[in-house]
Amino acid sequence: MTGTITLTGLRAHGRHGVYDFERAQGQDFVVDAVLHLDLAPAARTDDVADTVHYGELADGLVAVVTGEPVNLIETLADRLLDVCLADPRVVTATVTVHKPQAPVPHAFTDVAVTLTRHRDPGHRPDDRAAR
Repeated sequence: MTGTITLTGLRAHGRHGVYDFERAQGQDFVVDAVLHLDLAPAARTDDVADTVHYGELADGLVAVVTGEPVNLIETLADRLLDVCLADPRVVTATVTVHKPQAPVPHAFTDVAVTLTRHRDPGHRPDDRAAR
């Protein structure tokens, strides 16, 4: 039973950007993550060990946003995808990074980048030890 786990609006303060003032002052980034995986085992056992623990996922995503600065939110989104796909049960992940305080000299609501990555088709969820 393929399903999705969605984490929306995760906010963390990071120092990403191409300008010195973005690195010095930092700003809030908002992350949305959608994970596609088989949710049948968790539905059957009612055990968090049989799914992606979204609290731990949030911790990992925040660690990336608050961690090493990058110039582009495209790069940040790619690093966040690494976190999402760290669990071998995740088949596909989509991450959107919002930069609502981007240095744009016009009125705007949001700037965002969305990336999707699919796991290698040869991957099997029971290959955890092989990774």
